[in-house]
Amino acid sequence: MTLVGVTKGVPVEVIREAVALGLADVGENRIQEARAKRSVLEQQPGPAAEQRPQPVRWHLVGHLQRNKARLAAALFDVIHSVDSLSLVEELDRQAAKRVSRGQSIEVFIQVNVSGEATKFGCRPEDANELAQAVADAPRLKLSGLMTMAPFAEDPERARSHFRRLRQIRDGLAMSSLKLSMGMSQDFEVAVEEGADLVRVGTAIFGPREPG
Repeated sequence: MTLVGVTKGVPVEVIREAVALGLADVGENRIQEARAKRSVLEQQPGPAAEQRPQPVRWHLVGHLQRNKARLAAALFDVIHSVDSLSLVEELDRQAAKRVSRGQSIEVFIQVNVSGEATKFGCRPEDANELAQAVADAPRLKLSGLMTMAPFAEDPERARSHFRRLRQIRDGLAMSSLKLSMGMSQDFEVAVEEGADLVRVGTAIFGPREPG
């Protein structure tokens, strides 16, 4: 189980403290915010090894537009929000420089299980085609599927959506793929339904200012 600490709106010093306490995976919704934070967080505060920040894996958990693929490929180790063939192609093209350093980009296919018009993600029936496209991309590594359940006060209302993502994964030829699902309000249900990664912000860092 991987805990991705979502740090949207969280000050860099708070993130640094969380990393020092053992947070190894940091998730951001916005590319510009991630770029500013990563630049500061990775600065070496002093020559002594014990003063250097621990390395973390950076996850893009928010929507990715195709025209931002170049920046995303440079900044993130894992991208959870791939939802179209055109985005797969552009990410693979932009990842060439990174792969030359021996690093591929891990990719999750975002599936709109709930069918909500306000949510991003491919249709469930398109997940197999997208997963195959990522698997065939030489500079990308297919890690799994991701979904976002509709917000509800009762986390049990998210269970059917998480279960559906697991069923979609199990129906693919690549059934060993991981599942990225569950946030602060429903991650416990997601874990019960087989989540391999949970994306938790508020439950770790407290409420953030809207915006």
